[in-house]
Amino acid sequence: MPGEGPRILMLPGLGARGAGFQALARRLQHVARPLLVEYPEGPHAARGARALAQEVFEACGPVDAVVASSFGGMVAAHLAAAGAARGVAFLGSFTRTEHLGARGRLIAMMGPIAVLGRPGPLTAALASWKPIAPARVPEVVPTTRLERMTTLHRAFAIRGEPPPPSLRGLPVSCVCIQGSRDVLVPPATVKRLVASLPPGTPQHLLRGAGHVPYFTHPEECARLLEPWLAALAPPVMLSSPRPMLQRA
Repeated sequence: MPGEGPRILMLPGLGARGAGFQALARRLQHVARPLLVEYPEGPHAARGARALAQEVFEACGPVDAVVASSFGGMVAAHLAAAGAARGVAFLGSFTRTEHLGARGRLIAMMGPIAVLGRPGPLTAALASWKPIAPARVPEVVPTTRLERMTTLHRAFAIRGEPPPPSLRGLPVSCVCIQGSRDVLVPPATVKRLVASLPPGTPQHLLRGAGHVPYFTHPEECARLLEPWLAALAPPVMLSSPRPMLQRA
């Protein structure tokens, strides 16, 4: 989307579509240049977060910041750790399954649930903590067979690969925004997530918001993100991104 200011990627969660970020992207256009990301689908699509980070980098190159939802936080952490992003905003997100507590050990079950449970309006409403118009349900949950099968493969891949490196000791600007009604990545996750981020990382709790605050509360998210984007440290001359994120 057109805009001025920092170039930012918007990464959806597992089974969600990047199109769900449109409302937030519009509200940030006057201070940033948002890029909505749609993950590749199908049998040949990247499955793990590390491989997805590689594909995102090859498509978009280095950026100033990443706004990531849920599983997108793992992808964003790989990008930031490799020097391909200077800042990450975590929205109902995590970078390691351990951040989810006991439910992190069950994250692979999101795959079979996506295929056998056939998510629809009810699931989207549960994730959003509010009713969702039928036409917009696909922005929140996987609704096609291709999306559901890809979600299955990615859910199984999450615990089968090494987690992203910790960002705590890196020169990365971070911010956390969490919905108080998030039933998938509960508020207790934030404390564990922040422990892996640079000291002083701001935390914001959105009252009444569910798992996708960027979708249901774009105005509030934009209000919290604007000062963070404005304060994002100017780029410095760094070495090229690590080989994992070198363009082909």
